[in-house]
Amino acid sequence: MVERMIRVINRKKLIENGETPVIRRGRKIALQCLEQAVKAAEPKRLIKAKMKVENDQLQVETLTFDLRKFKHVYVVGGGKAGSKMAQAIEEILGKHVTAGIVNIPYGTSQKTKVIELNEASHPVPDKAGVAGTFRIMTLAEQAKEDDLVICLISGGGSSLMPFPREGISLEDKQALTMALLKSGAEITEINTVRKHISSFKGGWLAKKVYPATLLNLVLSDVMGDPLDSIASGPTIPDKSTFSDTRKILEKYCLWMKIPVSIRKVISEGESCLLEETPKPNDFVFEKVHNLVIGNNRTACQAAIDFLGSKGLNTLMLADMMAGEAKEVGKALARLANEGFICNGTSVSLGVVAGGETTVTVQGNGVGGRNQELALSAALNLKVSEECVIASFSTDGVDGPTDAAGAIIDGSTLRRARQLGLEPEKYIANNDSYSFFSKLGDLILTKATGTNVNDVSVIVALKD
Repeated sequence: MVERMIRVINRKKLIENGETPVIRRGRKIALQCLEQAVKAAEPKRLIKAKMKVENDQLQVETLTFDLRKFKHVYVVGGGKAGSKMAQAIEEILGKHVTAGIVNIPYGTSQKTKVIELNEASHPVPDKAGVAGTFRIMTLAEQAKEDDLVICLISGGGSSLMPFPREGISLEDKQALTMALLKSGAEITEINTVRKHISSFKGGWLAKKVYPATLLNLVLSDVMGDPLDSIASGPTIPDKSTFSDTRKILEKYCLWMKIPVSIRKVISEGESCLLEETPKPNDFVFEKVHNLVIGNNRTACQAAIDFLGSKGLNTLMLADMMAGEAKEVGKALARLANEGFICNGTSVSLGVVAGGETTVTVQGNGVGGRNQELALSAALNLKVSEECVIASFSTDGVDGPTDAAGAIIDGSTLRRARQLGLEPEKYIANNDSYSFFSKLGDLILTKATGTNVNDVSVIVALKD
């Protein structure tokens, strides 16, 4: 099956918004660069590059599994790339797949034959996610010593596979999720909290699967690929504790704001009245095999290779974007301001930065981290109009919006003020979506079926 390449659906309009031939060319290169990043992170492409079956031998990089020795092959998991990952497994393993269920975001379902795709909510969990996760756990418990369980994990899995600990309602979990998302907490901190209010995450799924063999395929959306944090590590031993969870909630002034049921579970865990998450020395992990099939660096490398093919002087900053989106936007603008001039003369420059920022919400506007980053960059860009900066989320969904990100250039502020827009007010109100919507500079892709964090690109063309 030939995969359709994900494209920026409003590319023509975004290019036409450039006011000069040079800036229009810069916008075109920047958008093509982002498309290449998504193409490189396409889940089916990544799995098929690392996995094959020959003579009933499943080969996954250096691992080999004799499929004749397994009575059943079950497939479970969840995440934004779940549909395409499931398709790839079916195409590779064919008749060997016994059954499966994978939780995916609403509207992303693809055609599968055996593996059921269960649509659920992201980033705030819902009842459909809980129901699907219950069925995943039930299937995991069916697995015996002579079975193989393949777990498909990708970004968004934490929200898509909710299974609250006893005593915590879905509504309470939803309230906590919303508070964490607005707090500015980093994803690793958020996932530490999630693991300790869950009966699924933080290694609990692996405990259910044992004594079956477990093959974990991971598309990473966390910088540095810490397996225990990606989708909150349902098949990975957890080093964090209930005490760590309390410290994180206190750090962001949330401890007294979260539901009483959650404080009760965490407090009882600290007092050893509740079992901790499975730790690295637990025997249940002896038959677990983990493989990261792709990550942010995968996307960034494809993007920088593309810029190099266009004759630009390139610089890659993979895994570098972190912290407040506004501050990263300032840093990228500063890099553009300084990098465009070399030895007193202008040069063509292409920079790719990867990572994932956060937004501490203080206003009541609408936006996403990449849109806020782009608006901050526009406010701090000082070089000529021949410089373009674009930032987007590789899953095609930037925050609670229908945009993947936004694009700016040296004329963005002037164009905005001509329309009567005051960018300083929009960023103070966390309303970057409205700002770029009025300018026509939102990047639209729809859901891409993958998720390897965010990619930002600077394109500065010499006249």
